[in-house]
Amino acid sequence: MHELSLAGGILKLVEDAAAREHFARVSSLRLEAGALSGVEVGALRFALDAITPGTCLAGAVIEIEQPPGQAWCLRCACSIEIASRTDACPRCGGHQIQPTGGTELKVLDLLVHDD
Repeated sequence: MHELSLAGGILKLVEDAAAREHFARVSSLRLEAGALSGVEVGALRFALDAITPGTCLAGAVIEIEQPPGQAWCLRCACSIEIASRTDACPRCGGHQIQPTGGTELKVLDLLVHDD
């Protein structure tokens, strides 16, 4: 379950920001896990819920956006939307595609309080 290590990395990132920016708690955390990121969103949410008690993320509302995958079809020379890296181009049916978006896991923003 690599989502647990991802959750730990997210928590570390937020705690490092809290130490650097001097805030005490987070009330809202917004993440983005693209369709091609390889992240199981339900498992990530479960892992975050398991490790946040007693941290600055305790009680925070955590939103995880899931943008679709984007790719460039080398055959059609156009941008396409895909759900999986193994999808064919919906225009030409070719498999010569290069993912260009929806591959990231990122922290989009935090709503923080310095109490």
